Amino acid sequence: MTIRVVLADDQPLIRAGLRVLVADTPDLEIVGEAGTGAEAVRLAEDVRPDVVVMDIRMPDMDGIEATRRITTARVLMLTTFDDDDYVYGSLRAGASGFLVKDMALEEILAAIRVVAGGEALIAPRVTRRLIEEFAARPEPGNAPRPPAGGPSGAITEREREVLTLVGCGRTNHEIAEELFISVATAKAHVARLLAKLDARDRVQLVILAYEMGLVRPSTGGSTT
Repeated sequence: MTIRVVLADDQPLIRAGLRVLVADTPDLEIVGEAGTGAEAVRLAEDVRPDVVVMDIRMPDMDGIEATRRITTARVLMLTTFDDDDYVYGSLRAGASGFLVKDMALEEILAAIRVVAGGEALIAPRVTRRLIEEFAARPEPGNAPRPPAGGPSGAITEREREVLTLVGCGRTNHEIAEELFISVATAKAHVARLLAKLDARDRVQLVILAYEMGLVRPSTGGSTT
């Protein structure tokens, strides 16, 4: 199945480079390009792509606000190592992962496929660092972290263990090995957590694991 992609970046050269890259890839197809966040939102509604590759800094409407408004596609943000504040906003807005503009071309293609497949980019060291720092910095005006009897009360003890490991950045295979269960069972637990906690993807599960106190931001280790 072909993955339908929208490119949103205010720099034509960046879009052109990505377009050439994707053109040589049989399983990916560019179905639209946008130079502003507002255009990206309109395109997402009109052409219904699987993934929007979104720049953060754009005129008219930035990528964070555009991500917040896009509900029909998964969003992969363009960022740099120094854009931590923008990444925190992207997580809040529902982004499923991050690309760095100078990363290897094959990694960009792989990232698009990962997000299209329903996963989130939480494995790279930079993303782990950003998520940990994000979780340690409550946004002004946010409600206090949920108590132990809050969202965690709706999940089983096994699901709590799985959520803790997701918060530590473990893959389904690593969760299966650590808990002595099959990969299929690990995937089923993650799917139930997504449904029970009304989380969009694994990135949001990671955030919830930190906010529920299951993982310490400073170490990535369990509090239990």
